Amino acid sequence: METKDIILKLRSNKGLSQEELAEKIHVTRQAVSRWETGETVPNAETLKLLSAYFDVSINTLLGSPRRLICQCCGMPLEDSAISRELDGSFNEEYCKWCYAGGKFAYTSLDELIDFCAGHMANESWPEKQVRAYLEKMLPKLDYWQKKK
Repeated sequence: METKDIILKLRSNKGLSQEELAEKIHVTRQAVSRWETGETVPNAETLKLLSAYFDVSINTLLGSPRRLICQCCGMPLEDSAISRELDGSFNEEYCKWCYAGGKFAYTSLDELIDFCAGHMANESWPEKQVRAYLEKMLPKLDYWQKKK
């Protein structure tokens, strides 16, 4: 979906007119109309307002051009799993299990691997293989690169 379709869908789902949405985010009705026809795309500040108002990530508003993954554990990020900052805004770098309330849940790679290996292992993927995979993949993520 394109940004124009996403904004139209979100606005319609809330039962708002273009004018009502414009009032909520402090723009003109014409601006909303131009977004919904694809003539323009909201600027960065307006995307933040739309994100907060509709409770979706900016990535979602832009048609999910990036495949988001948690930069701590590697989990794919959907809007429902994206962490939030203390002010309620989305932090599209981490999942809500690795980063919550302005703090990281894991202080060491070994701690995260222990937790994940215990939950991911099953009959077809033994814990030893899970650990080997995590030990190879996780250090490549931004969070662990910054901790080096």
